[in-house]
Amino acid sequence: MDDPAPCGQEIGPFASATRFPVPAAAPTAPAGDAGAAPDAAPIVLGFPARALVLVAGLPGAGKSTLLARLYGLRGDETHPVVSGGVCVIDSRQARNWWARRLWALPPRAQIPFVYTTHVWRIARALTAGRAVVAHTRGTWPHLLHGLAWLARRRGASLHLVLLDVPPEVARAGQVARGRMLTPAVFARHCRRWRRLVARARRGTLPPARTVTVLDRPSADRLTAFRFGGPE
Repeated sequence: MDDPAPCGQEIGPFASATRFPVPAAAPTAPAGDAGAAPDAAPIVLGFPARALVLVAGLPGAGKSTLLARLYGLRGDETHPVVSGGVCVIDSRQARNWWARRLWALPPRAQIPFVYTTHVWRIARALTAGRAVVAHTRGTWPHLLHGLAWLARRRGASLHLVLLDVPPEVARAGQVARGRMLTPAVFARHCRRWRRLVARARRGTLPPARTVTVLDRPSADRLTAFRFGGPE
């Protein structure tokens, strides 16, 4: 994939491990500070040429925002977008596609249609032989294992990028986008997310080949996913 921004801090190689581009407590200089510390350099994450990269986080954590920034998505797409040879799949694309067909149903009733289509599109993209970057909540272990199995069948590998933001930040993101989960459902997501991140911070997180944990400042400094390295 063409590098859309200067490479400041590149994370690699592709050892099976959890990667921490920036410690959560590391100081970062203000944007535009000419004396910015190395920690404030742009981040580029490297992956093998045949990779499925799942960007995961709590609902409202900023997954769609990150994909839009990295790949120029407008938010009104109804199908996956191919950018620089990478197939980019956001669940908003499936939601937009179904919105015109299920307009009479309440949003909660549309969810099974949206996520079934979203997962099916990820599976179909893997069969095309491209690198795939997709949005996921990450709190469904059976889904991660299923996609990892399919990736291996296609000669690819699964990699996770976890956007680890506080629940209140994710809640604010839900308010900003105009789609809020009920308190009970959001609390369930938070419990599952805490377990997922705790496992990642202890080391590896099967079935992922690599796991990268990004806090919000680190995610803001992420400039590109680069594909083309060895497995």
